[in-house]
Amino acid sequence: VEINGIQDDPDIKVLMAGSTLRKVKSRSWKKQRHFRLLEDGLTIWYKSRWAGKGHSTFSVTELEMVREGHQSEVLLSIAEEFPAALCFTLVFHGRQGNLDLVAESPEEAQAWIQGVRKLIHRHSLRWVWDWFQKADKNKDGKMNFKEVRKLLKMMNIEMNEEHAFHLFTMADKSGTGSLEIEQFVHFYKILTQRDEVWKVFQDYSGDGEKLMLEELDNFLRIEQQTGERSAQHAQELIERYEPSETAKKQGAMTLDGFQMYLCSQDGSIFKPEHQGLYQDMSQPLSHYFISSSHNTYLLEDQLRGHSSLEAYIKALKRGCRCVEVDSWDGNDGEPVVYHGHTLTSKILFRDIMSTLKEYAFKVLVLRVLSPFIALQASDFPVILSLENHCGVEQQTVMAQHLRQILGDTLLTTLVDGQVPLQLPSPQELRGKILLKAKKIGAMGDRNCPMASFALFSPLLQKSKSKLSRELSDLVVYCKSVHFHGFEHSRLHAKCYEMSSFSESKAKKLAKESGRDFVQYNTRQLSRIYPSGFRTDSSNYNPQDMWSVGCQIVALNFQTAGLEMDLNDGLFRQNNCCGYVLKPEFMTDGNAQFSPEKPDERQGYRPLRLSIQVISGQQLPKVNQKEGSIVDPLVRVEIYGVPQDQAKDETSHINNNGFNPVWNETLNFVITTPELALVRFVVEDYDKASRNDFIGQFTLPFKCIQAGYRHIHLLSRDGTAIPPSSLFVNISISELS
Repeated sequence: VEINGIQDDPDIKVLMAGSTLRKVKSRSWKKQRHFRLLEDGLTIWYKSRWAGKGHSTFSVTELEMVREGHQSEVLLSIAEEFPAALCFTLVFHGRQGNLDLVAESPEEAQAWIQGVRKLIHRHSLRWVWDWFQKADKNKDGKMNFKEVRKLLKMMNIEMNEEHAFHLFTMADKSGTGSLEIEQFVHFYKILTQRDEVWKVFQDYSGDGEKLMLEELDNFLRIEQQTGERSAQHAQELIERYEPSETAKKQGAMTLDGFQMYLCSQDGSIFKPEHQGLYQDMSQPLSHYFISSSHNTYLLEDQLRGHSSLEAYIKALKRGCRCVEVDSWDGNDGEPVVYHGHTLTSKILFRDIMSTLKEYAFKVLVLRVLSPFIALQASDFPVILSLENHCGVEQQTVMAQHLRQILGDTLLTTLVDGQVPLQLPSPQELRGKILLKAKKIGAMGDRNCPMASFALFSPLLQKSKSKLSRELSDLVVYCKSVHFHGFEHSRLHAKCYEMSSFSESKAKKLAKESGRDFVQYNTRQLSRIYPSGFRTDSSNYNPQDMWSVGCQIVALNFQTAGLEMDLNDGLFRQNNCCGYVLKPEFMTDGNAQFSPEKPDERQGYRPLRLSIQVISGQQLPKVNQKEGSIVDPLVRVEIYGVPQDQAKDETSHINNNGFNPVWNETLNFVITTPELALVRFVVEDYDKASRNDFIGQFTLPFKCIQAGYRHIHLLSRDGTAIPPSSLFVNISISELS
């Protein structure tokens, strides 16, 4: 895509002349770099003014959007030093980190913000060019109708041949029976014109050409339910998404701008205000759901799988805040970690500690929330769940490694020196690693006579000698104890004592004593782990455990599927920091909530969720065979308290993965909205065998924005697959 026709734009002129911008990585790392747009109109080049020949480049096609002002953690941290008018962020597609930049003047910042936005819009069809070049086998830059039909199939587009030929003839301005690349782009644009978006646009546009400010304001208030701020919001959206300068000057939005807005983060199903850190982080640890991993060291199954440090890095990248270590005596005095009594490979305990030290708080949390979101690190505490099979000697070696390698990131003392009546908060424990393991005696009684008696009395030594004093001393707030029942716990348990439950034991307790389990979990932490029979590292449904308030619901992060989709979905909110505050009826010690009887709780208010599934856009091919086209259907699944579990689906559309239109409405009643997760799944219908998975997106019900929204689909392993999306209209209302 050449620069012709845009190089006279004043903003593009600034980009081509080049500017010195500060690249910011942290509060202390702010370095000047010279940036400029190269002559191809596609490549942004930058280098240090002092470095010799070294330079970096990236393509405009890699960019998703430009954010203005202090819209990233890094830029927020330097807000006092540099005003918002100088700052902007270049957001990349997928997993690539963002670029935070500071200009020397507000005018220069605006030129870069607007200029790059224009280029993103101009090059949004770049991938169409790439397809064209792939299909142009003889490289003559032309394609006849037969070749175009073949290309459409490759792009997962199946369409009425007569209609396609009609559009082909319209695009063939020269009447040669073949399209050159520019004509093909024109053909593609008329082919992909989205009637369903155009219809919504027409409903609010007086002249059918543009939405004036007041018309856009009406749309936002009535359809998008933006409330009082809609007028100001309408102005912001025009500034942000309208590609036409003329329309901008009129305070209007064209169909192009409207479509860009609907496909953007602002038009996404996920509430923008729930993406950042919006929850109170100063409550006791027991009041939060904590993203937790089981057998963290495994990359595969539990019998022959590969143990790997990479598995810890991957889990932490995914926002995990509780990792598991199975330690066994090593041959040379060094403890090793693996799945005991199996053929899984072994890794050194000390190497895992080094990995944790490096990645626990510095790792960029992998935002599996579509391509929009920045990558940021979580500094809320990491719990190290130790499954200890070592003898006393190597336990002492573990204690030495924990102290020496983790240093002051390991929590070894009480936060304020006092034995607590409730657990400290994630806020108070920021940047700390907590050891969960067995402990000799009670907290704070290290020097009391009973503790030393326990160590030296021959009667007690037998049971206590299995524990190393050095390792025991490192356990502060997560002392592993055997569970003796809810009544016993209510009368005798300390807040820092926690028990682990197998999935079957926890499920039984949840069914028989749901209310007691919720109460128990207001004060103490519970860890749930998959059944020992799951040798294939499969997972159980975590929702059953969250519904009774269990905090540490450990899953095999290495195994893709519904259960990890739910985990990603729950922890997608609150800055993906790995901690989500439980609803108030699960943290109040006097609350009487039972997931089996949701209507008995105070403040019970069920809601109706109505989802009109309108259309799909550019769904990925499932079968890579050249001739195969998907027959997509959409299923909406609700996960929550037992009464809320539900699913419903649309019919399937034959042979159209490119722009299927369903226009079908699915309705649900949700009794406990605070605990519900909504999962959108797209499948390729197959009447003879099981449907194939195409993509999904899962989010908490409380994070859903009403109105016309796009759902940006994720792959099986939870990563973004742009430009695949669903277009829906969502309404949420009280049951009348």
